[in-house]
Amino acid sequence: MAHHTAVQRTAPIAIAPKPPPLEPANCRQESYQRFDVGPGVVRSFKGSVASTSAISAPGSPCQSCRSAGVRCTVSDDEDSCNRCQVNRTDCSLITGSPSRKRKFKGESALNSLHKRRTRNPDSSLSSTAASSSFLEEMANVGGPTMLKRTLGLQADRYSQYIGPTTDFEPSLINLSSFDPHDESLLSRGTLRKVSDEETFLTLPDFNTPGHEHVIQDLDAIEAVVAPHGRRLIDLYFRVVHPAFPIIQKHVFLEKYERSYREFSPPILAAVYILAINWWDHSEELSQQPRPNVRELERQIRATLADAMYRPKLSTVQAGLLLSQRPEGDQWAPTAQLVAIAQEVGLHLDCSGWKIPPWEKGLRKRLAWALYMQDKWGALVHGRPSHIFSSNWGVQPLTMNDFPDVEWDEGDVEEQQEIERGRLLFTRVVQLSEILAEILDTFYTLQANRTVANAGAQGTHLVLSLAKPIQLKLKEWYGGLPANIRIDSSYPSTTAPNRLSSVGYLHLAYFAAEITLHRRIIRSLASETAAVDPYVQHICRSAAKARLISAMDFVNRLTPMHLRAFWYFASKTNFALIGTFGSLLWATSPGREEAEWYRRRLGEYRWTLSVSSKPGEGKGLTEFAMTMLDISTGLLKQLPEKPSMSRNGSHADLAMSGPASFSGPGSILDNYSSFPSAEVSGVQSPQSADFTSDDEMEDTYDTRM
Repeated sequence: MAHHTAVQRTAPIAIAPKPPPLEPANCRQESYQRFDVGPGVVRSFKGSVASTSAISAPGSPCQSCRSAGVRCTVSDDEDSCNRCQVNRTDCSLITGSPSRKRKFKGESALNSLHKRRTRNPDSSLSSTAASSSFLEEMANVGGPTMLKRTLGLQADRYSQYIGPTTDFEPSLINLSSFDPHDESLLSRGTLRKVSDEETFLTLPDFNTPGHEHVIQDLDAIEAVVAPHGRRLIDLYFRVVHPAFPIIQKHVFLEKYERSYREFSPPILAAVYILAINWWDHSEELSQQPRPNVRELERQIRATLADAMYRPKLSTVQAGLLLSQRPEGDQWAPTAQLVAIAQEVGLHLDCSGWKIPPWEKGLRKRLAWALYMQDKWGALVHGRPSHIFSSNWGVQPLTMNDFPDVEWDEGDVEEQQEIERGRLLFTRVVQLSEILAEILDTFYTLQANRTVANAGAQGTHLVLSLAKPIQLKLKEWYGGLPANIRIDSSYPSTTAPNRLSSVGYLHLAYFAAEITLHRRIIRSLASETAAVDPYVQHICRSAAKARLISAMDFVNRLTPMHLRAFWYFASKTNFALIGTFGSLLWATSPGREEAEWYRRRLGEYRWTLSVSSKPGEGKGLTEFAMTMLDISTGLLKQLPEKPSMSRNGSHADLAMSGPASFSGPGSILDNYSSFPSAEVSGVQSPQSADFTSDDEMEDTYDTRM
């Protein structure tokens, strides 16, 4: 394919002759070809691990190669030989013989592709999917063709994004000669041009640290879980995958059936180590001793460190999965993952790239999963985010970015669970974007300085900035589909043990709401004398309603929710509810209001302890209980507050009498931005009435 550019071509950059395929001695003895995780079907074959970009011609060499006395090599997906393509000359393999038929590998993948097309013959396709015809999709199914056309999942080489300020000048890159595969071989590596703007440098894996013992690492990982590897894989795709779809199920299973050696070590270990969390959920596994988790942890950290020298999409997958463990939410690895993702170009818009359509969808899902990891990690660790909108070009997710073939067509429950998981994942991405706005608006160093510089008007500034974000949260929650609301996911009669991960989505929503109102309450506490008492009443009442609704949500969680997959930030999000209650307790102007918060926090701790039964989110809620004990312990050091029984506290102003918490015409009907069903009837002895969001929005406008 010729490359068109606006830059006038003068003389091409000198290109070194293509070297013969390199084959390290330590790899020659290996009988399996290794591939990384990715959508599409790949083959495993015996022989060397030389590049699959070219294979020997099955017959006699073409006339041009015979005359030149050079080896004639033919790409698996082309009719002419490589030399004729580079020289742009007619090849006798085409003109002198019938066109060769491409051989397809992976019968099951073809069947899946056929079922998908048959099942959705009239389905609308996004621009990503529409760019490839059915024949092109078939060409991408089997053999080395699929791997060769990918960018981030090639078998024997990795890619590095060439940014605009590196030692490669984009204008000079455009002067280079690119072959029909959009590649140009230089002495430093191979250039791969994926669009008019973006170019990558691809380099061989075998020159990177740790590559010589990849097979030994895979064998060691498999030995830790043997003979339960396949059952753990099934557990992962039953529990984790529906709610966190960053791997393509049918491809992973097909590769595992051939050999676990086709994977990159860290992704295999990450799937195993995450699945072990649900060991007791499997009847077969629960009767067996658990694998050595510590050894798996050691293996994955060592192999992931090696994989960072040859980053691929599977490296990001492994890092994201490892971070979902209850003990795996450290902040520093998130920074490494962001760097790796930028290395492979996940922060860019790949919709127009010359890569297979399925890789575009995978890149978008991985990119947004990384975005979630960064934003929620910044929240729970209180650190500055690494991803900025000015350098984020990834397009919003659509249903076409998810694999079509994911479920057994005879299992309706599985199909519904997969589709629910896609909605869940898409919605939490949208919520993460709102969270990013909250963090940027209120929790950066610059934002803090801006509010501090506003002096007595700081609280009013905070309220004016909070209003549009509160409206976005309200709209986000109001638009949730029915099948991912918390009360919609009950066990079916056909699959009573099926788990539901919708809890982590709703908990994340409450955490975002709390993070917004937490900043408002802090501002009120620091400027009590400068803020109108009615404004304080409005703000504290709204915050109190959020706290009650969040606690009620936790109280309504069932074992079906608690035993499911929870996103890594959930552990801290549970704790943030208690932290918010402690803040409201500490800032209560009167003894009665403070006592009410003390009792509610005691009830919340009891709810957490009940949810902490073995096998029902034990680690999830134990952390929240520990943090709640710490914060309430600190509150005991507060001086005794004055009694407000005569004059009433700020939260009791403008009351006209007690009001109900639920039912038609209730106060919580005004709160359309959060669930209002079945809120607990435990009320403050002095403050049962709450204001509405509309009243709070009026305060934003009129109290400036």
